[in-house]
Amino acid sequence: MSSAEINKNEVDIVIGALNADLTQFLTSWRPFFSGFHLIVVKDPELKEELNIPEGFDVDVYSKTDMEKVVGASNSTMFSGYSCRYFGYLISKKKYIVSIDDDCVPAKDPKGFLVDAVTQHVTNLENPATPLFFNTLYDPYREGADFVRGYPFSLRSGVPCAASCGLWLNLADLDAPTQALKTEQRNTSYVDAVMTVPAKAMLPISGINIAFNRELVGPALVPALRLAGEGKVRWETLEDVWCGMCLKHISDHLGYGVKTGLPYVWRNERGDAVESLRKKWEGMKLMEKSVPFFESLKLPETALKVEDCVIELAKAVKEQLGSDDPAFTQAADAMVKWIQLWNSVNSSS
Repeated sequence: MSSAEINKNEVDIVIGALNADLTQFLTSWRPFFSGFHLIVVKDPELKEELNIPEGFDVDVYSKTDMEKVVGASNSTMFSGYSCRYFGYLISKKKYIVSIDDDCVPAKDPKGFLVDAVTQHVTNLENPATPLFFNTLYDPYREGADFVRGYPFSLRSGVPCAASCGLWLNLADLDAPTQALKTEQRNTSYVDAVMTVPAKAMLPISGINIAFNRELVGPALVPALRLAGEGKVRWETLEDVWCGMCLKHISDHLGYGVKTGLPYVWRNERGDAVESLRKKWEGMKLMEKSVPFFESLKLPETALKVEDCVIELAKAVKEQLGSDDPAFTQAADAMVKWIQLWNSVNSSS
């Protein structure tokens, strides 16, 4: 699929603004963002005015705008990297593409800039194959197909819920790993897209992601917040937890999740060693989350995404709430998120 073949009226590009000056970011993406509608959500804790270059179809939302929509008491859900979820909430488009504001277009091995938006939408519009792994990866890509032995009954695939892109230069590592390997950078460009098998968990990163909002929008939930959450990715866990919820719900409803292309180039940001000095509970929470999701089974009566999130929140509170208050807060936030989703989307 080429950029010209995409229905740009079906796509919103959501940017969470943690930096006030978006000039370099948006200028670098102009060849690929041009013609699309942008939703820029300003981190409510950011004091400076945003600097946005001209020539974009963009709506900007501040803390004041958030409070008008969700109320002052709920606007705290959208601080830091979680500000982008407000864009997910108010969008009316079929597809959402979201890229962190410290990323620029990557170059492929031939030196051409990667059109991340087109690749994400292509991933979403083509079916996913979570039930039977294809060893040529995405069989719907040009030049690929289903391998010998792949059941014909499964070749129509299932709807793709999310496209999880990757990163060159500064990979999305946790703080201990990055602190240990301070000079390590990702230079490996793997020209592949694959469907993550059903029942397999993965740590979805919010740095470079797209999803079908009509299919799974409410599953993209801002819930698990760390006590010492900061403004660099390795000081957060909201996107990883959100991704585990999204993948489990997608499996339950019969959808697929893809990973691989497109890549973005992630610029240097933050100090991993300094982050380690903070009270960082992410690793401990993850070790408790994995067995929970491994054993979790949503009821067959949960047929809508909203129902799945509510059931998941109930299980989190019952099974994990006594382990750490962060889980209880996450469960409450998931319920509140569905209330907001229903309210905002019914009123529109």
